[in-house]
Amino acid sequence: QVQLAESGGGVVPAGGSLRLSCAASGSIFSINVMGWYRQAPGKQREPVATIINGGSTSYADSVKGRFTISRVNAKNTVYLQMNSLKPEDTAVYYCHVEGTLGALGIRRLDAWGQGTLVTVSS
Repeated sequence: QVQLAESGGGVVPAGGSLRLSCAASGSIFSINVMGWYRQAPGKQREPVATIINGGSTSYADSVKGRFTISRVNAKNTVYLQMNSLKPEDTAVYYCHVEGTLGALGIRRLDAWGQGTLVTVSS
């Protein structure tokens, strides 16, 4: 009932930049939290950045000052601007949204994107 379309991954040299985007569509009543997670090979999935409906953001310590999360509520879209990329940023990046579904907003929305690969070469 909800689809998350991610884009923007790719291969970039260390020090470069990428911008990820994630657009949510379907029977969405409201989105409260949008975020990005990543999973590197052999490691657990970890939170990267989140943004709530009011605009407050939070970041993992490892990306503070380099990554910026933003959202366009009218488009149900979240972005992750990644600057000064490092090889250790290499991972599959997943979009995650939380909110409510349906005409009355009673059902819970908790959805993940399919993931987009970011590779940073040294």
